[in-house]
Amino acid sequence: MPPRQKSEELQLLHSGQAFFPALIKAFDAAAQWIQLETYIFDFHGAGAQVADALTRAARRGVKVQVLVDGIGTSPLPAEWRKKFAEAGVEWCVYSPLAAGLLGLGGLGLLVPERWRRLHRKLCVVDQRLVFCGGINVLDDYFDLVHGELQAPRFDFAVAVRGPLALEAADAMALLWWRVQVGYSARQRHLSEAWEKFRAAGYGGLADVPQHAQPTNAGAPSSAASRPRAALVLRDNLRNRGSIERAYRKAIGQARHEIIISNAYFLPGGKLRRALVRAARRGVRVTLLLQGKYEHFMQYHAARPVYGALLSAGVEIHEYEVSFLHAKVAVVDGHWATVGSSNLDPLSLLLAREANVVVDDKAFAEDLRRHLCEAMATQGRRMDPAAYSQRPLGQRLQGWLAYALMRLALLVTGQRY
Repeated sequence: MPPRQKSEELQLLHSGQAFFPALIKAFDAAAQWIQLETYIFDFHGAGAQVADALTRAARRGVKVQVLVDGIGTSPLPAEWRKKFAEAGVEWCVYSPLAAGLLGLGGLGLLVPERWRRLHRKLCVVDQRLVFCGGINVLDDYFDLVHGELQAPRFDFAVAVRGPLALEAADAMALLWWRVQVGYSARQRHLSEAWEKFRAAGYGGLADVPQHAQPTNAGAPSSAASRPRAALVLRDNLRNRGSIERAYRKAIGQARHEIIISNAYFLPGGKLRRALVRAARRGVRVTLLLQGKYEHFMQYHAARPVYGALLSAGVEIHEYEVSFLHAKVAVVDGHWATVGSSNLDPLSLLLAREANVVVDDKAFAEDLRRHLCEAMATQGRRMDPAAYSQRPLGQRLQGWLAYALMRLALLVTGQRY
């Protein structure tokens, strides 16, 4: 096991143009173990470059494990199945959609478990370096639905070197084991499976520190004893509300400024009220949201909730140059978060997500600068008067999408 570092080294990575070269460089320097989780793994452009780097690492003896989501990622192309098999890259699919549809007459999507996706984007190299953010393995200039893009996606990741990588490696190894063994088999053969897992060389996990508690990691603090960065995971067991609590606590303690950039923004009542209360007590609250149409549900369902926010004095800016895919925030110039979690019910109630929370002025200022520049040069501020007078057709689309989202949650048994 690598020696522990006393503090974290942080690097903000803006868009895939910074993220992919950093990721590939880390893969080419890997000596023992690469763990990669992503919702989408696509093999166009930069995705193929990442895949090539994984095969290079595997060929020189590095253990390479890739876990992808069964809905977000298409079946592995035959060409790459052959390349990965020959190199020794281990490829695994989280909750494959086809398996959920078998025997259900095509009604598998109505099963609540089908909505619980692997949405986090995490990568750990040699238990020393962790990447976390919103960036899939998907070329910045390519979209699976819309094809070639004229401008890159607006997104972020963070690279953290230090103890946080051990925590992430622990969490990823445990999930890999669970998916490999299978939930039903795990219940029947738990002890035997665990021994096989440790014998395969994935562990030493007993020596890895426990995950940072989200209730402590989620709030701004200047206490010297707190770490500069903490990993906050959301799952459907012990950490159901961890990321939302982190946001709410930071918003509740804000005194001057809150900037949030989020791709799919449909916060629940508690989070909306926290933003409204912050604005009413004099905090400048600014949202940078998606202005370029991507998906009907996510784009239109957010519109009905804008009214209460605008009325409270919240500024809403829409990013219009390309698709905004970021899931980041800055509070009072020192608290920041970068991760995979949208502020919508799919992320906050159903999906596996991962955010890094940072308490560091230099890092927060770097992120704030990118957000402010995007709002000033690539976004459009929403006019409250124009919003209140928007055409009936737009209102109906918004309420229809919102109702469909609520219906989907009802099917899964969730309350939001």
